[in-house]
Amino acid sequence: MLHDPNADRLFPTLSDEELQRLREHGRELQLMDGVTIFQEGDPVYQFYVVLEGEVQITKTVHGETQILALHKRGQFTGDLSMLTGTPAIATARSLGSSRVLEIDPPTFKRILVECSQGGSVILNAMVGRAHEVEFQLQQQEKLAALGRLSAGLAHELNNPAAAGHRAAQQLREAIATIQTRLLKLCDELFPAAQREALVTVQQSAIAYLTAGHRLAPLEQSDREDALTDWLDDHDFANGWTLAPVLVAGGVDIAQLDKLTQQLTSEALTEGLSWLAETLSLASLVNEVEQSTSRISTLVKAIKSYSYMDQAPLQEVDLHEGLESTLTILNHKLKYGITIDRQYASNLPRISAYGSELNQVWTNLIDNAAYAMNGKGSLTIRTAIDHDQVFIEIADTGSGIPPAVQTHIFEPFFTTKGVGDGSGLGLDIVRRIIVNRHHGEVRVTSQPGDTRFQIWLPMHQK
Repeated sequence: MLHDPNADRLFPTLSDEELQRLREHGRELQLMDGVTIFQEGDPVYQFYVVLEGEVQITKTVHGETQILALHKRGQFTGDLSMLTGTPAIATARSLGSSRVLEIDPPTFKRILVECSQGGSVILNAMVGRAHEVEFQLQQQEKLAALGRLSAGLAHELNNPAAAGHRAAQQLREAIATIQTRLLKLCDELFPAAQREALVTVQQSAIAYLTAGHRLAPLEQSDREDALTDWLDDHDFANGWTLAPVLVAGGVDIAQLDKLTQQLTSEALTEGLSWLAETLSLASLVNEVEQSTSRISTLVKAIKSYSYMDQAPLQEVDLHEGLESTLTILNHKLKYGITIDRQYASNLPRISAYGSELNQVWTNLIDNAAYAMNGKGSLTIRTAIDHDQVFIEIADTGSGIPPAVQTHIFEPFFTTKGVGDGSGLGLDIVRRIIVNRHHGEVRVTSQPGDTRFQIWLPMHQK
């Protein structure tokens, strides 16, 4: 829903006394299930007050039908566009059997002019609804524009990223072949047995690099110092430049001692220089390949995150959406936040609006990273709770003060400083979970333990 049916300001209920007074100005209609009272775009229509049953208000936004409100006894519709003289901005339809009071436009305007209590309630609601519709449509336009931007960006990035990835793989193979052939050209300096020894170390080091092994900074430094000392002892003038490259390839002193026994002094100097240069080239190729792979991963995540080229309401894998969101926000999480995934192995797909749920995960995880100042633990837990799925996103941040917790779901409410963001996005979270998916969202918070808990039905009605 674009509107919140629990907001009394937007959806007030007229008293029985006011209903009785309005009956004098209109006619009662008995409606069957599914009967349309007025249609979006209708140039002329009436003002309606619900006397019995329910009337559903919907609007088409970017080809998708969205529920705006569900009016019950004492609530009214048709007021906004009638007063402005514009065509109907939504469609009203009876849910089940209902009874409504129909009032024509001239009479409706006369009721407002009379300044009765009921007229005042209607007028205040109209002003609020006008602002609300304008705000929500602006948000929808922004989201639609973002979706189009994501689609175009993903399309433009995908092809060059894939080409770069393939080129990096081919470059690695070409470098290995060329380096081996260069050794074969040096028969006088490197006989067959010595060439084989160097190539063995080379292949082992390249495999080590490709596997992406990472040493702790202290261990890396200790190994480089030890290797530099070894190279200095063997009269290498530039040992301090070779050592980091050799350590990055997993080359250790034992391997170098073995090469010393197999190569002459001159061959050892040339051989280790050749090996270091080979590893430098391989390291650069790895960087290119990893960078292009990262781009491809991001493109895939964007496609999954925005549900490009897919129907709005579909069977959604919540774990996939959470992982796509974590990939998108990796730049905020990777430097000091550990992620604890406690995913239920039997979690089913649910009927939902996937891209909108991903917006929920984005807001909650982004807020958690901000609350932890980039360092802490983020726990994401999923489970089945009767006929619903349960999602909990918890962080070890500073927490939400009790006085603030009652306001966090208000539009644009924020605890961030100036320039840090326009809001926490929790009003959007509430609208998507509660109004759009008929679910539930709760929050508990204390310093070091903030938990947002969400329940979603498995099927949308």
